[in-house]
Amino acid sequence: MAHYVAIIEDAGPDRAVGVWFPDLPGCTSGGDDVDEALRNAPEALELYAESFEEDGKPLPRPRTLTELKSDPEIAGDLKTYMVALIELPARAHAAE
Repeated sequence: MAHYVAIIEDAGPDRAVGVWFPDLPGCTSGGDDVDEALRNAPEALELYAESFEEDGKPLPRPRTLTELKSDPEIAGDLKTYMVALIELPARAHAAE
């Protein structure tokens, strides 16, 4: 299974928590707290993957945390925010 690094932005108690994936532009999720945002993140990945599949495009390869730390556009966010590895859920039709 593929795992993608997620950036978790917690803006405080009165705001939603945002999740985004540096390797998947436009793939975002969120929740009322960190736990809910992390529970929602796999579904966002799955929907993103389905849209790529429908367009006949392969998903970008997930970079390692070490690779992302070397990317100057992402390195600052990795220092500022929490990170998590989110597994791309196996889709039912992939097992057929």
